Amino acid sequence: MSIHPIDYVKSHRQQFVTELKDFIRFPSVSIQPKHSRDLEMCAVWLADHLRLIGLEGVRVLPTKRHPLVYAEWQHAPGRPTVLIYGHYDVQPAEPLDKWQIPPFKPKVYGDYIYGRGSSDDKGQLFAHIKALESYLRTNGRLPVNVKCLFEGEEEIGSPNLFSFLLQYKQALSADVVLISDTHIIAPNRPAITYALRGMLSLELEVCGPKQVLHSGSFSGAIHNPLQAICEIMASLHDTNGRVAIPGFYDRVRILDKNERNYMARVGPSNEQILRDAQSESSWGESGYTLYERTTIRPALTVNSVVGNHLGPGSEGVIASRALAKISFRLVPDQTPSEIEHIFRQYIAQITPHTVRTKVFSISGSRPVVINRRHPMLRSAVIAYNKSFGAKPVFLRSGGTIPIVSFLQDILSIPTVLMGFALPDDQKHAPNERFYLPNFFNGIETIIWFLAQIGGEL
Repeated sequence: MSIHPIDYVKSHRQQFVTELKDFIRFPSVSIQPKHSRDLEMCAVWLADHLRLIGLEGVRVLPTKRHPLVYAEWQHAPGRPTVLIYGHYDVQPAEPLDKWQIPPFKPKVYGDYIYGRGSSDDKGQLFAHIKALESYLRTNGRLPVNVKCLFEGEEEIGSPNLFSFLLQYKQALSADVVLISDTHIIAPNRPAITYALRGMLSLELEVCGPKQVLHSGSFSGAIHNPLQAICEIMASLHDTNGRVAIPGFYDRVRILDKNERNYMARVGPSNEQILRDAQSESSWGESGYTLYERTTIRPALTVNSVVGNHLGPGSEGVIASRALAKISFRLVPDQTPSEIEHIFRQYIAQITPHTVRTKVFSISGSRPVVINRRHPMLRSAVIAYNKSFGAKPVFLRSGGTIPIVSFLQDILSIPTVLMGFALPDDQKHAPNERFYLPNFFNGIETIIWFLAQIGGEL
């Protein structure tokens, strides 16, 4: 009598954690050129691991920057095909002095594994791989056909993914896309994400004198680009926390009372969001809860402002150039191209005549809303209930996963966002961690989901 995949998970937990540590050790930071080789090595390691568990057609596919990893198993005729997506690239670990452990030397403390990428997205991605392994090692087959696509550029907006999907549209066709890159409310409160905000990333450059100037000789006579960029940044919001760009809210979809009431029943409270943010006070647009502000309302964030001198000590200079990184989170029916257009217009209007400005487009993707009543999402509800012992709620997310909108546009197939992270996993921050009971429950949830849509439950 063959062992059940769930029993295989329970008997291989320590092995799975050891392998996850190996995965996290790669400093696969996609935004930093110094780590390009690390991303290549991580992709090769991931491909080798997919071969090891029994997947076929494994390939490391180059792009203009960082490679994609593809694998498949297609021996279930008449069964659905699942396209599993995840990303192996991570955010920078700086500031390093804020970490309790080195970010790429993962360690387990209690029920958590710590390390950069442990939650976003290596731990969640790895849950899919271990679910496939558990099936293949016990049954020798999967209940459905599977295609895996793991990318190394998600944290920089997936700049090469759209063209890849267009080129390989037929090869990537599937009945459902399965992604684990979102969070649940609490360890005992699973959740399915059904909406994501869109994104637009821009850089604003402010140029002044042709060279750095001595502040003793020229301060008071030359407009400092750093001061000018701060003045511009201060003009992007009004005193009530609303974005001040004319036309910014013109196409924002207003939700009806029933949807907002549902969000109030199942979503996190203001107090919970403040605890997760480790903040004592909130800020932003009035008339909306914090959950609503971070999901159904758009936002503009100044991510960084830099000039000439970043080291310790003072430097008595006037900068010749300043740069700000800015990101928008967009909601239906806003589009990245439209928001970029009105931003450029506004910057041109408010730029002081004493400096020059340039706007550079980095990346963008549309917001997404998924039909909560789709049969694939009902299968996900059953799977969560069997593994967590609780029926999941449906959540909106303030984050962005570019591939979801890309796949809607190109492949027109439903997406199931089956997350296992927790709100306080400190993703993108020092001391990122992943709750290991969620890791194991996540593996089991994926097993039950594949069995359900494959007709084996």
